[in-house]
Amino acid sequence: MMEEREDSETKPLHQDAGGSHVRRINPKKGILEMMLRPIQWLRMLSEELHWSFVLGVVIVYGIISTWYYMKDEQKVQPSQAQPLWGLLTDVVPILGYRRRPYLIFAGFLGVISMLILSLHKNLHLGFALLSPVAGSAGIAIADVAIGACVTQHAISHTYLAGDMQSLCGMSSSIGALLGFSLSGFFVHLVGAKGVFGLLAIPASLVVLVGILLRESQVRNFAYRRVKEKIVDASKVMWTTLKCRDVWRPCLYMYLSLALGLHIHEGIQEVVGSIFSVGAVGSLFGVLLYQNFLKNHPFRDILFWAQLLHGVSGLLDLVLVLRINLKLGMPDYFFVVVDEAVSRMIGRIKWMPFLVLSSKLFPSGIEGTFFALIISIDQIGLLSSAWSGGLVLHMLNVTRTQFDNLWIAIVIRSPLRLIPIGFLFLMPRSDPNLSILPSEMLRTKRGNDVLEPENIEMATLVNSI
Repeated sequence: MMEEREDSETKPLHQDAGGSHVRRINPKKGILEMMLRPIQWLRMLSEELHWSFVLGVVIVYGIISTWYYMKDEQKVQPSQAQPLWGLLTDVVPILGYRRRPYLIFAGFLGVISMLILSLHKNLHLGFALLSPVAGSAGIAIADVAIGACVTQHAISHTYLAGDMQSLCGMSSSIGALLGFSLSGFFVHLVGAKGVFGLLAIPASLVVLVGILLRESQVRNFAYRRVKEKIVDASKVMWTTLKCRDVWRPCLYMYLSLALGLHIHEGIQEVVGSIFSVGAVGSLFGVLLYQNFLKNHPFRDILFWAQLLHGVSGLLDLVLVLRINLKLGMPDYFFVVVDEAVSRMIGRIKWMPFLVLSSKLFPSGIEGTFFALIISIDQIGLLSSAWSGGLVLHMLNVTRTQFDNLWIAIVIRSPLRLIPIGFLFLMPRSDPNLSILPSEMLRTKRGNDVLEPENIEMATLVNSI
């Protein structure tokens, strides 16, 4: 009897309506498990991929977003030269390494450019123009280098591709949230030039990642054959792009972005706090994908995401026609909700692209192909902006003239639904399996070209 009593105290039971014994769940324990789940997830990634790699991704992606948005340069895209940097990191190792030197160079480029803007009072016009460009180039180089590292792990750990992209997305969203939230505060605290000085701090952390990152060294690299290897990499890229499983998703990615019809130039700019809420919505979208959607087929996720993307565009119509005021909803509150919902849906729509694209990269040209995918993204956004600007011009919509803006919104919403008709371009395969043939994942171009190596931090941190 005593044993039964002790057992019943440690595992309390109660009877349901049918008389069966059911274990009672402790609500506090459930909440604790929910709070510890992200830590357990990071621990799992660290065990599978090495904790230092996870830390490097968090640092670089988080810093890139914070650095980028605190500069308040959202209209200047840092990725215009990314294909060049991607090609260099793949085929031109420095001192035998393909990623570390470029990360160090990117960090120093950011540090120097920000300090020049911060410390020089009477800066020459040329330096004033070149310094922000150099800082943006540093962002692009760091983005390509760490993206190539993530891709290499996605090739060797296909089943973790979704988790790695979720990690990147969460780091990016949190970094953007910090950038949006703190930029105004620091401007008032230390002034605009002081903010540039503060931006040298995250850039220096990129240098630290480059110093600590460990990768297999390329031995006996023939620098005289760099031109030949660039040509070889271009041939491999072209061969990969001709693969049906590669060009079709790339085409769909472009169509999905280009048909978005960007018309926000016709709407007044909003304050940074609203963009902060948008960053929270983006983070929530990543969490939704990671916990509920990552194991679903690409087509299924994209169908619903594209559908919601089209419908959510009508929220702007509610604001423009002042329907929100008739419902007793202030403009600011409605804009905040609209921004959060739009960012969340946009992130959910973009996550399958990132996961899929990481499965399309052949070994040896990870950086080049990563940069190509980002370039497709930028071309799609530019097409969307150009077409949106043309529509606004034809409707005579400006920042002060909104009479016909509702027409542009009505045109945009059905255009966003058109990509659903092209979903056949996307694979229906299991998102946790490889897509490219195995021979493409083992591309070789001689003894001095790297195989997919295991990226970790250097011995310096292994002793911790």
